[in-house]
Amino acid sequence: MTKKIAFQGKNGAYSHTACLTAFPQLQPLPCPTFAEAFRAVETGRADMAMIPIDNSIAGRVADIHQLLPTSKLSIIAEHFIPVRHCLLGVPGARVSDIKTVYSHIHALPQCKKIIAKLGLKPVVFEDTAGSAQKVAEMKNVRHAAIASALAAKLYGLAILKKNIEDEADNTTRFIVLAKSARTPAQKKGQKYLTSIVFEVRNIPAALYKALGGFATNNMNIVKLESYLEGNKFQSASFYGEVEGHPDEPGFRRAMDELHFFATRIRTLGTYPTHNYRNKTPI
Repeated sequence: MTKKIAFQGKNGAYSHTACLTAFPQLQPLPCPTFAEAFRAVETGRADMAMIPIDNSIAGRVADIHQLLPTSKLSIIAEHFIPVRHCLLGVPGARVSDIKTVYSHIHALPQCKKIIAKLGLKPVVFEDTAGSAQKVAEMKNVRHAAIASALAAKLYGLAILKKNIEDEADNTTRFIVLAKSARTPAQKKGQKYLTSIVFEVRNIPAALYKALGGFATNNMNIVKLESYLEGNKFQSASFYGEVEGHPDEPGFRRAMDELHFFATRIRTLGTYPTHNYRNKTPI
């Protein structure tokens, strides 16, 4: 039986592209929501899930920080893909025909220069691939979509313009989730990230004290984001990524100190850093 990898969105979404580039041997499974993609792995409908967590332009994907702490899934890998937006129209359409453009709420502002230059009316749609599907169904040369080249191929649209994003380095980072943790054995020369979630105690300087162990043990925290759960306004929860492996003595000492000043600590996974990080400073 072919293994499956779940993603949020319709076929042709950038998450679909990430699945194909990272795991071409797996069968992509489209899901209507992030929660459904998580649930597909939890229930065994899929073996893994490809989930976007950050975009270099739009920032973090907020929904994920609500799902990760409550899910029992583990992070086993990270993956990066460049976002190459295309202006898609029905076959036979010309750029001069286009009056309205559909796309995701994050994709439209990423292409605001060409939208302004062409004088197009932007319309927010549920996702990029869905907007491509809608334009294909409307069969009207006045309507276009901003989506991927894969979406153009899947929905029979013409690529009117390529690489229309405002920023050439527009990149999305994904995490790969599985039902069971797969902590890799340490290899010399390989860097690792360990993702954790925790809640600080409601005391003065709690976060400073909680993170002190990482500083004194020379452990680099490459990502730290706060979020609120439920109606808790007195103390925050945090999602963090540490450049380190659980087998490192410094990492273990830092985690021991974290337990003094934080609660509900959970390690979400340890995984090798992606090669993309070698191209850009962390």
